Amino acid sequence: MASKILIVEDEPALLDTLEYNLSRQGYHAVTACDGQTAVSLARSIQPDLIVLDIMLPQLDGFEVCRILRQEMNVPILMLTARDAEIDRVVGLEIGADDYLTKPFSMREFLARVKAQLRRVRLDRSEAQIVPTEEVERYSFGNLQLDVTRHQAYLNNQTLPLKPKEFELLLYLARHKGQVLSRDMLMEQVWGWNFSGGSRTVDVHMRWLREKIENDPAQPERLVTVRGVGYRFEG
Repeated sequence: MASKILIVEDEPALLDTLEYNLSRQGYHAVTACDGQTAVSLARSIQPDLIVLDIMLPQLDGFEVCRILRQEMNVPILMLTARDAEIDRVVGLEIGADDYLTKPFSMREFLARVKAQLRRVRLDRSEAQIVPTEEVERYSFGNLQLDVTRHQAYLNNQTLPLKPKEFELLLYLARHKGQVLSRDMLMEQVWGWNFSGGSRTVDVHMRWLREKIENDPAQPERLVTVRGVGYRFEG
């Protein structure tokens, strides 16, 4: 079955171009030209990927992303006409998975789409794997990581971690006590072809601290090594 992609863009020419090229690649493209329609369509069709412009009527792309991220785990590729770091940072903080700055080449756009959909397929295939008797777990006091179930627990309560949050925490835990640079974490957790920048690591680290630290402002497990990166203290 063809992957469903929701394109949210208020420039008619660009919207038509994106829809045409995605359809040529065999994807099922659905379009919206304002934020309110985008939210309604996303809820009804449950897309495999959302391509989301920031500047939209009714609800802007940031608000659409914020609303949908609370309801579903669909990857979101944001489009911005401004090459401003603040746009990228805000987008990542509210849950976007990747971004592209206009103008962009269609080859790069399609490569980003393919990469995000590949991640969706991998997540789904992992979820369908039947656990064997060999279960990989890590325990650090009141924090446990169950690799087989892709789940973390704090004080025996399930932690609501996003996939990348769990992967980042797991990689840090597997290298307990080692100082890991942001570039290394980006390559190992997001992959070498991810273009979100090392600030992505900082954003996800802040989210993790809010969920596992007693005082996120004074972290005891996820420690910052100034000028270098991060270290996990079990």
